Amino acid sequence: MSRLNRRALLAVPCVGLAAALFACGSSNSSSNSNAPSQSVQDALATATPIKHLVVIYGENVSFDHYFATYPNATNPSGEPGFTSAAGTPAVNGLTGALLTANPNFTNTANGAGAANPFRLDRTQAATADQNHAYTAEQQAGDNGALDLFPKYTGNGTSGGAGAFGTKGQVMGYFDGNTVTALWNYAQKFAMSDNAWTATYGPSTPGALEVVGGQTNGFQIVLSSKQPATATTSSYYINDGAGGLTLINDVDPGFDVCSSTTDTGMINAKNIGDLLNAQNITWGGFMGGFNLQTTNANGTTGCKRSTIATAVNSATADYIPHHNWFQYFKSTSNPQHTRPSATAAIGSSLETDGKTAEPANHQYDTDDFFAAVQAGNYPSVSFLKAPAAQDAHAGYSDPLDEQQFVTKVVNFLMQQPDWKNTAVVVTYDDSDGWYDHQYMPPVRSSMASADQLNGNGVCGSGTQPVGVAGAPVNGRCGPGTRIPFMVISPWAKANYVDHTFIDQASVVRFIEDNWLGSARLGGGSFDASAGDLRGLFNFSGQGNLPVLYLDGTQGTQLSSAPAL
Repeated sequence: MSRLNRRALLAVPCVGLAAALFACGSSNSSSNSNAPSQSVQDALATATPIKHLVVIYGENVSFDHYFATYPNATNPSGEPGFTSAAGTPAVNGLTGALLTANPNFTNTANGAGAANPFRLDRTQAATADQNHAYTAEQQAGDNGALDLFPKYTGNGTSGGAGAFGTKGQVMGYFDGNTVTALWNYAQKFAMSDNAWTATYGPSTPGALEVVGGQTNGFQIVLSSKQPATATTSSYYINDGAGGLTLINDVDPGFDVCSSTTDTGMINAKNIGDLLNAQNITWGGFMGGFNLQTTNANGTTGCKRSTIATAVNSATADYIPHHNWFQYFKSTSNPQHTRPSATAAIGSSLETDGKTAEPANHQYDTDDFFAAVQAGNYPSVSFLKAPAAQDAHAGYSDPLDEQQFVTKVVNFLMQQPDWKNTAVVVTYDDSDGWYDHQYMPPVRSSMASADQLNGNGVCGSGTQPVGVAGAPVNGRCGPGTRIPFMVISPWAKANYVDHTFIDQASVVRFIEDNWLGSARLGGGSFDASAGDLRGLFNFSGQGNLPVLYLDGTQGTQLSSAPAL
């Protein structure tokens, strides 16, 4: 469907696709042929000027790992330079004794891995994956002392020199000479230094929190595991109220690409359910999700792969346990069925306006670019890069990640609807990387897998309620601090926000902007999540200039790159 034809839907009777995509009877609808052309997404009533939200959800980065010394970079010869603008605000980063006499260096319990924080340069961009399990992250936190990261979450790169080759690698951080693009975006737009994972734990809990604020209501589909204890690892625990809570990684049930031994689902609502109820277009766009594509190396199906420069070997594009919406029956697409047409991407119905859209809002990242370029830009889009570019240590790195983030942002900045777009860049978990900031839990858990404040203790007070309305274990948080950035013409410029937010704050923003502040219920953290609007300047004109960046160097381009 062309942009002209799609916009013409506003002037036709409210039936078929027009009914699916536009709220009939809205005062925004007009039969006046002289009215300016407007997309159905732009015509929707919103609480802010934002008509399109794009969430780029990266993998496994703590705040200090990327922004410990922001805005001060070392600028060694041979690396892309970074010089901050005058008046750049400081972040809650690493200074003074935290750099020279860090408790992870002075605590002898860390053994040979004891280390101070240290800078990683671009030659060290490819690192080992750290331990980021629910229990291990709490043990590293050590009742708020934050002094046992090498012992419990540290892992060294084989053959690496010094701390880089020991468990002390967990203390490493990058600066603006390696995560150059993100530091440049921070200069021109807004970032938070007080954003957290909603709970402790790795990718799958983080994937669920950013779309549903919920890890309780877990249902086993296939299992070779027993519930987790303080000494044994599993992906779930008994929640203490007759149900289960997911605390670690497991593949989504019924996904054709999932494990054949361990899978599960979540019996709860997610933000897609609320958007569907209001006929608002949205999608989850996962790298590698289109099983019909054949990559340049000949791989296809669930085995599609890309050479990751971080490890110089093939990495699977699609990782099932990262796929937010596949865990919910209402929004899953277990066979990876293709959308009926580019014009139907984001909709619940095919272009006839009557037949259920077979993709059920689940697509490939390639589909996002195709839909936007065709003039069919969903109101809400969640993007996960092909794994080689998702930043996950062990098979990706910040240089590979930079390629994807800049590709998306450069592309969107050249679209007519950039004027009302907001891009969020944030992460599913910290990978166990060191971060110096501790927040006493505001949500407690008293299961044996909890070890933050003592044996079987994480926080205090009554546990948060689960999907059935009773207090449940396994949802202790906030967990670990992560980067969070807003890139938009409506963002505050060169701004660091200190408001406490977490992954469920993304759900809350969507609810507040499009859905009249409706909430998911069932114990979702959306009801208590912090507000993202402190990162925006909605009293202004929404006219921050575009910033095109080079995908390799992360430095500013003089003109728009070719699409």
